[in-house]
Amino acid sequence: MAAPNPTDHQSHKLLGRLSLPERRFVADALRAETVGGVLLLVAAVAALVWANTPALTESYKTVRDFHIGPGSLGLDLSIQHWAADGLLAVFFFVAGIELKRELVAGDLRDPKAAALPVIAAICGMAAPAGVYALVNVFDNGSMDGWAVPTATDIAFALAVLAVIGTSLPSALRAFLLTLAVVDDLFAIVIIAVFFTSEIDFLALGGAVVGLVLFWFLLRKGVRGWYVYVPLALAIWGLMYNSGVHATIAGVAMGLMLRCTRNDGETRSPGEHIEHLVRPISAGLAVPLFALFSAGVSLSDESIGQVFTRPETLGVVLGLVVGKAVGIFGGTWLAARFTKAELNDDLAWPDVLAVASLAGIGFTVSLLIGELAFAGDPVLTDEIKAAVLIGSLIAAVFACALLKRRDRIYRALTEAEERDEDRDGIPDIYEEHTPAYHLRMAKIHEEKAAEHRRRAEAAAGSSIEGDRPA
Repeated sequence: MAAPNPTDHQSHKLLGRLSLPERRFVADALRAETVGGVLLLVAAVAALVWANTPALTESYKTVRDFHIGPGSLGLDLSIQHWAADGLLAVFFFVAGIELKRELVAGDLRDPKAAALPVIAAICGMAAPAGVYALVNVFDNGSMDGWAVPTATDIAFALAVLAVIGTSLPSALRAFLLTLAVVDDLFAIVIIAVFFTSEIDFLALGGAVVGLVLFWFLLRKGVRGWYVYVPLALAIWGLMYNSGVHATIAGVAMGLMLRCTRNDGETRSPGEHIEHLVRPISAGLAVPLFALFSAGVSLSDESIGQVFTRPETLGVVLGLVVGKAVGIFGGTWLAARFTKAELNDDLAWPDVLAVASLAGIGFTVSLLIGELAFAGDPVLTDEIKAAVLIGSLIAAVFACALLKRRDRIYRALTEAEERDEDRDGIPDIYEEHTPAYHLRMAKIHEEKAAEHRRRAEAAAGSSIEGDRPA
């Protein structure tokens, strides 16, 4: 049955009702990311316990720094580097597919719909960078870490939602997801532009040739994992040896996949591959990265330095204050200058809560922290501790805001999911459809007839009971 479109009244609202296909896609995507986020939380806690237990600390360092791989190909890497450069390429491959789908088939294909999350994401990256710069300029700190607090970790944010049991309406969840997707795109640009020092043009040229071949095979409709997996590995290896961060290869290949459906297709190739790869990304790649990157010392001294050293304090304030102010301010400016109104069911504190939740910057923030201070392992660990502490503070603050509105969120979510006519489409999407009201009228007539029969039966039983023996 064809899905009806949202009403015109909702279409010009900020954070208004999603189209039904978009709502279903968001629900599927967030379900996988939430499970992956819980695994990410478990991996992060395991890393901290492993690294901070005196009897196990050395074993953690031994495993993390163990080298494996073909040295002749320039790939004799430590386990930590395989996780950061290899496994995160899978994560960014999925991010590339998500972005492509949003731009060509999702709600972002409409420039007016795309404006809000893009503006909010840009402001949500500029403000944390500004906060970091401000702290370090006044305290003579290093400016190398300005990009660390700019990233949002969607899996970790959704895991927090799953843990506290908050039921966010689909519009707010989609806003958070889209923010993170756009955030990932800009993070890739930052990594490519600001964290590439030396370039091997021969290896880079080989990677570009591989990407062109990848694109050509896709356009010709060639199928088979045995073709694309070896080619993808070759592209990744060449990109790594070029000096450009290897995760760029992942997002580039993701953007090349077709995400529009042809006649007769229930899923586009991009959606199909994303469905296959997302569990690997969320359930394996990102948790393993967390396991070998989040294991930092959390002694009283190191925690104290987080709030006294300008670089680490800038990261914490960037995540907690910069993200919330940037995203909230960007959304308010979009409403102010486009004359769009906030969805009637929501309030500005809801936007602030989601903006605060975006301050959870775990995965990509850890990666950028490693790149920014690669020559200073002590400061790198302190920056990682700052990311963990800043993300924790942002999560607690966001949870406090969300819990205050939990009853309202649950009512909105129940209304979104109600399907009294049992046709597989939520009733809220059919309230302006005559056929829906006819089906509901029939259902109520059948219920009324059943109650009349029960009333007559009850009346008959009462007369029998009153009759003398």
